[in-house]
Amino acid sequence: MDPGCWTLTLSLTVLFASTYTQASLSGHMDDFITAVQQVEDKAPHLEPVAVLQMLRRAAGIKDAAVQPFLGVANSSGPELDAALRDYIKNYVHHRVTDGGTEEGVVLTPDGTTVALKPLLLGLEAGLLSRSRGRVRGLYQLTLTNDLSLSLSSPLTRRLGSDGCWDSLTSPRVFTLSDAPSLLTTAQVNGGMDGVVLGMEVTARRPAKLSRLLKDYYRHQLGKSGLDAAPRLISRRRRDNFRELVTAPELIRKVVKSVELQRRLTRRSKERKQLLAAVKEGMKEFVHMYMDCPPIIPRCMWGAEAYKGTPTNLSLPLSFLYIHHTHTPGQPCLSFQQCSADMRSMQRFHQVDRGWDDIGYSFVAGSDGFIYEGRGWHWRGAHTLGHNSVGYGVSFIGDYNSSLPSQHSMGLVRDQLAACAVGRGRLSASFTLQGHRQVVNTACPGEALYQEIQGWKHWGETVKAEEVGGVLETLSQDHDPDPLKAPGTEEKS
Repeated sequence: MDPGCWTLTLSLTVLFASTYTQASLSGHMDDFITAVQQVEDKAPHLEPVAVLQMLRRAAGIKDAAVQPFLGVANSSGPELDAALRDYIKNYVHHRVTDGGTEEGVVLTPDGTTVALKPLLLGLEAGLLSRSRGRVRGLYQLTLTNDLSLSLSSPLTRRLGSDGCWDSLTSPRVFTLSDAPSLLTTAQVNGGMDGVVLGMEVTARRPAKLSRLLKDYYRHQLGKSGLDAAPRLISRRRRDNFRELVTAPELIRKVVKSVELQRRLTRRSKERKQLLAAVKEGMKEFVHMYMDCPPIIPRCMWGAEAYKGTPTNLSLPLSFLYIHHTHTPGQPCLSFQQCSADMRSMQRFHQVDRGWDDIGYSFVAGSDGFIYEGRGWHWRGAHTLGHNSVGYGVSFIGDYNSSLPSQHSMGLVRDQLAACAVGRGRLSASFTLQGHRQVVNTACPGEALYQEIQGWKHWGETVKAEEVGGVLETLSQDHDPDPLKAPGTEEKS
């Protein structure tokens, strides 16, 4: 072959490979793992910590807060092609734009969104550690620096902005659903994963970084759901984080970080005032991310819009009503299946029943997550005659002869209920009841109904006069469409 032709062919091959990499890899964790494998394939002899340093160098992470713990990223290893380097930089370097999009985040197979930077920094710190369970700089690199900056800010919204992707199959743009906060839910998820995996790798040294990420994020549940699943998977993120970090310990670490930043920046704000604000903010953080269960928002499971105008609830409510879906009759074990079940139920409620929306307030899957139905503030259509005074929470599946997984029941019984009380959405003295206690129905199934009778707050029917406002709301307690047949709001 003519040397000139050979050079042209080689150039076109490199150009095609670069273009393919840039066009084919999206903001999905699976695609990021593919990019990590490409880095590993270029240098199969490199240890995972060296691969992490290559990723840090490609992403341009040179923060002054990072180098004291991890040093300057080692320049050894092969040079990455431009397309792969650009992809890594786009999805690792974190920022929130003026337009409200969040960059440096990826969609994980379990349906949550994770910031990659704190995840990768936590892993690198763990792999550099020589003492099992003691990782230098772990919390500063993953959570506490960002927490301290957020909680010491004068901005009103400091925590918890979440959002939705433009596509769940090929995600590229993640747009925040509400006002941007200094610490987003994606950053918290990435920080928690960085802490959990950073601690884990001090004892369990992975042969390949890509293998570790696959095992953590791609694990598929069996029919028992999380009850029989491995401990170290992303669906157990909050469970594992709670086991590793107590709330008082985390608060101490954040306060220490705030004091350090205060000295470095010579802030004029009084120390006592600043620390009081941080401690108060940490109570909010602990409640949101350690007490409450993970909730998949409507936009993530593909909800259709509410038909008409929702009716807001008057909080706090006095009841929590337990349901089962009956149809779908099987527990859902993945984000994809649970989302499909939610869409199917919404279509049935909106199209077949003629309701304004899916009737339930929340729905529990067996994949480790709660799914948002009408949510905390909109009146549901779940328990005829009682929708204004209680939340309706359903378990996906038919539970006449079997029970939901222990994990999914714990999400509702312990975490969702406590979350509602802690946020002032459910009265501390609320009554928990099965659907059949107030409506002529077999719901929530015989087995589940027997089970919930042992739950805290379970009670018999309470007289209406004992609950303020019930008598006044019963006559208006359904989707406000006068053309609907009486009682069509109820789902058995």
